[in-house]
Amino acid sequence: MITAIFIFLLAGLAEIGGGYLIWLWLREGQSAYLGLIGGIILAVYGVIATFQISPSFGRVYAAYGGVFIVLSILWGWGVDKKSPDLYDWIGAAICLIGVSVILWAPRN
Repeated sequence: MITAIFIFLLAGLAEIGGGYLIWLWLREGQSAYLGLIGGIILAVYGVIATFQISPSFGRVYAAYGGVFIVLSILWGWGVDKKSPDLYDWIGAAICLIGVSVILWAPRN
């Protein structure tokens, strides 16, 4: 379980960080080098996600979607200085409950 969480966190940071660098390049007029680095980081994100032990691509990516939502809220709070409101936290909690069901529900 700890390994799965760590891989999700690492993948999320790579996806959000890479996307953020591309955002800075295209939307904020920053250097194209940031866009290039962002693209490389996004490619690395695709590789990181394959390290999950689950044999089901769909389940891994569905569960990762919930983790991505929570990390995105935290990124916005920490980097963009946009404080989450009550509904952001409620939505994030619902997503984490869904992730837990997808990943750790007993299956035959």
